[in-house]
Amino acid sequence: MKLIVFLAAALCSGGALAADLEVRFIEGAPKDRFSISIDGACALHAASITIDLATAPAGLLFDVTDQGAGVHVFQPFELTAGHDQVLEPPLVKVGDKAVTLRVARLVSGQSVDFMIDVDDTGDSRPTMISGAEIADAKVILESSQGAFQGGFNNKAVAIAHLPDFRS
Repeated sequence: MKLIVFLAAALCSGGALAADLEVRFIEGAPKDRFSISIDGACALHAASITIDLATAPAGLLFDVTDQGAGVHVFQPFELTAGHDQVLEPPLVKVGDKAVTLRVARLVSGQSVDFMIDVDDTGDSRPTMISGAEIADAKVILESSQGAFQGGFNNKAVAIAHLPDFRS
């Protein structure tokens, strides 16, 4: 999936400060959840955040309709927190392996959360995603500072280390 490049700026109050973009995957039934937050003193403005499942070892995909490669239960994209931070909810199609959110602003203490169904195509339990199955999936942040990425670990957490930003 082609990544959307969106102009961004990170504003910090004085000096050089670093931040981390953290994305957590929380397995749930019938809906899985992703939680996106920033840890640090910087506020992220107008950025594009992509969750790319294509490199996960279990053949993960988003199962948003009763059509396509997903199994049993499907759940469409549903923004559950951070409505004011997301510029426009993404259109996720069945079988997509990546989703991009355009975030207007994200500061420490806020999160953007969404529910969706994630299935795997290579396991005997395709509706339950373990940390090992999402490990190596990527999170990519694109901003005017550049592109930064992090990979999910076996605890279903991805961290993209952002550079020092100067105000």
